[in-house]
Amino acid sequence: MSGFIQKIIGPRAPATASEQERRTYRLPNILLGAAAVLLLASMFLPYWQMTLKAPQYPGGLSVEVYVNRMAGDVGEIDGLNHYIGMRPLGEAAQLERAVSMVAVAALTLLVLAAIFVHSPWALLLALPAILWPFIFIGDMYYWMRHFGLNLDPTAPLSSSIDPFVPPILGSGMVGQFETIASFEIGLWMAFAAVALILFGLYYQRRAYKPLS
Repeated sequence: MSGFIQKIIGPRAPATASEQERRTYRLPNILLGAAAVLLLASMFLPYWQMTLKAPQYPGGLSVEVYVNRMAGDVGEIDGLNHYIGMRPLGEAAQLERAVSMVAVAALTLLVLAAIFVHSPWALLLALPAILWPFIFIGDMYYWMRHFGLNLDPTAPLSSSIDPFVPPILGSGMVGQFETIASFEIGLWMAFAAVALILFGLYYQRRAYKPLS
């Protein structure tokens, strides 16, 4: 094995390590493995939800956003948005939704790869997964802002609604409608994965740095 590859992979746990020392070496593997499982599972669950409360819909209308699709009362909300000049929700983040499943699966594999790299390069492998939930939120905010600030001036009720930025979290008012946005279980799982990754990298570095 070349010196460069050895430097990237980092040291291995010594074969003569005691059982207590082996537990120290296994802990980061467990944390990073759990993070990978959480991240992979998260893409099958909703990341974000918005509920629209309107007088004609006493129970409210809700849309749930997954990494690759939207579910819920999308058609009804699009119908209301049409009157104020907002584009259909399905036109947002089309590229992101098309590649998201493959992207999250790739992030999961990178986290798993970090288990076997006992050097600072492990952080580089895990960095995309650490950034992932923040990228998702930033992308959601971009599209909500883009749609809210670029209303169709020829829409029937365009003159009664000023351009606006729908809240990405919490409640807000759009004309007579109240919108309530919340992070859902998939996104919280992604954040939990970030925490496990950070702890895993910390304990990995603490365990293997003396061997360097």
